[in-house]
Amino acid sequence: GGTLHLSSGQVSAAGTRLQAEKGIEDSPEKHLEEVIRISRGTIDTELARLVIFNAAEAFDWMMELGFDVQDQCPSIESAHERYEVPRYYWGNDFGRSVLDVLERAMREQEALGHIEVLTGTRVIELLQDREGVVSGVELVDSEGRESSVEGKNVLLASGGYTANPAMFRRLCGYRLYVNGSYEFAQGDGYDLAVAAGGYLRGRENYLSNFGWLLEDGPYPKAILGRLNTFPESRPPWEIYVNMHGQRFVREDEPSVDAREHALLEQPDLRYWVVFDDHIFHNAPPIVYDWSREQMAESFNTREAFRKADRLESLAQAIGVPGEALMKTVAEFNAGGAEGGDALGRVHMPAAIEKPPFYAIRQQGGSLSSTVGVAVNEKLQVVRPDGAPVPGLYAAGEILGSGQLQGNAFVGGMMVMPCIVFGRLLGQSLVEF
Repeated sequence: GGTLHLSSGQVSAAGTRLQAEKGIEDSPEKHLEEVIRISRGTIDTELARLVIFNAAEAFDWMMELGFDVQDQCPSIESAHERYEVPRYYWGNDFGRSVLDVLERAMREQEALGHIEVLTGTRVIELLQDREGVVSGVELVDSEGRESSVEGKNVLLASGGYTANPAMFRRLCGYRLYVNGSYEFAQGDGYDLAVAAGGYLRGRENYLSNFGWLLEDGPYPKAILGRLNTFPESRPPWEIYVNMHGQRFVREDEPSVDAREHALLEQPDLRYWVVFDDHIFHNAPPIVYDWSREQMAESFNTREAFRKADRLESLAQAIGVPGEALMKTVAEFNAGGAEGGDALGRVHMPAAIEKPPFYAIRQQGGSLSSTVGVAVNEKLQVVRPDGAPVPGLYAAGEILGSGQLQGNAFVGGMMVMPCIVFGRLLGQSLVEF
């Protein structure tokens, strides 16, 4: 269970036929160097190498299956830290484009009788002999009937845990703030792997994105929308303040990775976007696909939107210290007037001084699973001492983003590993 249906479905691959057709010179070596750079060396290099050096072949295979990429691809644009070479691709229907191609290929094999797909069925236990060799699975269907299936190898490809608040907090150390994942992303495969002798890793690489606009109600909340906090497409007019009423990052910081790491240090991964009436009526609307009228209707009617005639009242409404917020705004205004912002911000088109004053709440979090099942270069689940659990493999989101992206969001290195590893195991599992 994952978020491909919500994702842009962005993949990355170097040395593809499509790059060659467009005259783009690239190589797996360059790709790996950039992944190491963006992640600051926190990835599992050998696993990343396995992905990257097989990515072009897997991408070309996807194209042969009918994957229809958008015209601007390969692209250098991304919501994540940029590569130096255009190697991003995504389909016309984003994540669903990937899903549609792979599901169609799977259904063809099912129709030929080569595979059997059991839906409404849950794995409750791995079958293991006295030597620890995994030889099958114990199942239970929607009617409560139990059965077992034996096989030479078992592959865990059951997705992550981002619909399981208790597991999310236990593995990541943070609350699950966002309800945006597939409901069956419960982390069952993690428990199965650990029970068989495997272990988990990657907790130290947890990273929040730079925030969502969430619906009302208890956490985890559904996603209401997104704010355009990307200075390259919308230079900021507003300021971002944490729950102490203080700015914590240069709002026009060009590195999204730097902004994300700044948010990781803030209480509850939460901040407020603060501005005044002049900015509200003159700046481009900050909420994607919302008109100014839609925003106006939301203030003081939705939890994430607050409006007040005085800064002190706004501070009270958003739960930050009034004196701190007033000082923050005064210092920002002074920096703009004097041409020298304390955080180094360059784009400062207007002061925040004309009432009423506004604030929109941004909540950080992650839709992907950071922690994952530890595997070796053959994708065998391994014990803490590095020895493989015989007959047990893992691939997909169950490996966690922490192993393949490290302490960063590296474009294309969440979906592409799923495709590459699934294809490699499909080709060679009987040989391992």
